[in-house]
Amino acid sequence: MLTPNTSLQQGNHRDQATGLRRMTQPRPVKVIAITGGKGGVGKTNVAVNMAMALAGDGKKVMLLDADFGLANVDVQLGLSPEYDLSHLIAGERNLEEIIVEGPRGIKIIPASSGIARMANLSQAEHAGVIRAFSELSYDVDYLLVDTAAGISDGVVSFCRASHEVIVVVCDEPASITDAYALIKVMNREHGVDHFHVLANMAHTAREGHELYNKLALAADHFLDTTLTYLGVVPQDERLRKAVQKQRAVVDLYPGSPSATAFKKIAGNVEKWPGARNASGQLEFFVERLINVEQELIGVKP
Repeated sequence: MLTPNTSLQQGNHRDQATGLRRMTQPRPVKVIAITGGKGGVGKTNVAVNMAMALAGDGKKVMLLDADFGLANVDVQLGLSPEYDLSHLIAGERNLEEIIVEGPRGIKIIPASSGIARMANLSQAEHAGVIRAFSELSYDVDYLLVDTAAGISDGVVSFCRASHEVIVVVCDEPASITDAYALIKVMNREHGVDHFHVLANMAHTAREGHELYNKLALAADHFLDTTLTYLGVVPQDERLRKAVQKQRAVVDLYPGSPSATAFKKIAGNVEKWPGARNASGQLEFFVERLINVEQELIGVKP
């Protein structure tokens, strides 16, 4: 469905049926979108360290860098992928060929960095990326989706298609305001009725709870949605050092306060109920993304 490349379009349709037939995993993958109302709140750091913490518990994890145009996952882990989503868009590689393996065996789908066109995909091109997921046959327990900041169509699509949405917020007025704006749009315009709030870079545990309470109070008064508190990641000098060294803090400094927090958060995520209405590896994610995309462009599924 990628209009610039007919062969990729045809391949997507052909491979979709093949890929879906291969999805025989007895337990469906849990798809979790990690987002935030604005940039700079540390959501990519959260996504990377959550992936590492889950993998450390023996889970099979895939991490999608869905911030098209401003990719950061590979940078944070010191990886240099030969191919990325721009090669998929151009029809030069399929999705399985661009996946790279990160620390602890996590599978990473890299986005391109600094390529303006990737941040402005057409609806048809975006839908083509979505359909490409049906080619995959990996054994995965969790797919973590690191979205872009803001409320673009891409962010809406990935959040709506995921089982769970984590909103990362820090103690800045713009962060809280933009997080609420994101939740409001997703709830009122797109029917998402449950969000998990993660307080990042908090000075104290109390500060983290207060950040959550501010959002929850507004949501209770004005929205038809439920917010739950996922946890807090404290300010931590070793986290800053890990970022500088392009490593995950749970890997480089496993005993640090931030690493301990990420492992606790991963443990909370593992207690969430299993995915509903899904019967395969990535089938739920693919099908819901396709349906969301069709809604956004006004096509009936």
